[in-house]
Amino acid sequence: MMMIIDHALKSREADGRPLRVALVGAGFAARGVAHQLLMPLTGMRLAAIVNRTTGKAKRLFEERQLTPVCVESAEQFNEAVAASVPVVTSDIALAARSPQIDVIVDCTGQVEYGAHVALAAIQGGKPLVMANAELDATLGPILKRRADAAGVTISNTDGDEPAVAMNLYRSVETMGFRIVMAGNIKGFLDVHRNPDTQREFAESVGQKPAMIVSFADGTKLSFESAILANATGLAVSRRGMTGFQLKHAMDLPAVLSTDELLLKPRVDYILGAEPGNGAFVLAHSDEPITQQYMQYFKMGDGPLYLFYTPFHLPTIQFSATIARVALFDDAAVTPSGPPAAEVVAVAKRDLSAGTTLDGIGGFDCYGTIEDAHVARRDQLLPMGIASDCTLLRDIVQDEPLTYADVELPHGRLCDRLREEQDAWLGEQPSHRETRSGIRDRPSLVRA
Repeated sequence: MMMIIDHALKSREADGRPLRVALVGAGFAARGVAHQLLMPLTGMRLAAIVNRTTGKAKRLFEERQLTPVCVESAEQFNEAVAASVPVVTSDIALAARSPQIDVIVDCTGQVEYGAHVALAAIQGGKPLVMANAELDATLGPILKRRADAAGVTISNTDGDEPAVAMNLYRSVETMGFRIVMAGNIKGFLDVHRNPDTQREFAESVGQKPAMIVSFADGTKLSFESAILANATGLAVSRRGMTGFQLKHAMDLPAVLSTDELLLKPRVDYILGAEPGNGAFVLAHSDEPITQQYMQYFKMGDGPLYLFYTPFHLPTIQFSATIARVALFDDAAVTPSGPPAAEVVAVAKRDLSAGTTLDGIGGFDCYGTIEDAHVARRDQLLPMGIASDCTLLRDIVQDEPLTYADVELPHGRLCDRLREEQDAWLGEQPSHRETRSGIRDRPSLVRA
């Protein structure tokens, strides 16, 4: 795919038609994306940054010795972008509706605001790249359904684990193998970590404690695994997955049952194993000649074979997704139908009635993956909408929360979209067949 992307981008650059990108957000991830785009990258430019606090957006341009203009009207926005003047604004609609913008990139990491960004992009007919696993795992399927109806491509981003795994999935499936498992290679997991335990490390790497907590307590792992399940149809074998503690990722085939995986392919993760980072797919082939060659290539005796990528670089590799969605209508990873998996909220500590939940990466809850039909049947509370909910009863540590346990904040878009998504899921049979998640794609570069 990169061989197609790089030539297409070089052609856009040579023609003086680089893709113009509007970035939403100004935090840690957005800073990395802005840095890459402002180098600049061949065939694409950062035209505008949208952030509710425009001062933070301005600083991302100023770090590269650029002086942006802050705009409040469509006319100002379009004139500045057309003149190659960097733009900052607090109004996502200006970017979403502008004929000068080719792609929207969401780096907010927030569900409620991210939902507004996504709908603005879809309504504006703009391809959307989501560096926002929280949003995708919570509302991705219904946003994809709306995007399909509008003829818009939406995608999670290359470089984050779901897309790393999905790229492997597509490549290995093309070789003639059947995928029976896919997921993350993770170094550490403790569901009870909180901002106090992670504060020092967060400060050392320039991150917010809540983000580091979401990595450590498994919430982000669950979000990413749900994104992958929703793209592929791979099952969730049990709440929270299994997690395989191994010395090396290549040891995985030896600890698994082939018959069980063939019956129910699934998402899962490897914990504490070398190479300690990245994503994998586990593939099956019982073809004798294939097995002979795989043994010769030192991939094992089969019939299970592990393929892995030992790194993920979300703020570095994301540019490939911009080109894929804008030029080829090709998503790196995107839901392929109603949700297969959900990430549900579980109490991180004993909680009292009247508590207002502090959300992702906080003291109160962690997120864990569950089968979507089970989550709907039991009315389990999605982790992505738990923030600012008020508890109506006492909850004990490690107890999953339900909708009946909380009062939702008034008037949120994310809750309305969840109702729409849950109603759609309710129309589907509980038995799910594995699905490829691969859309038909044009073979030519879009103008």
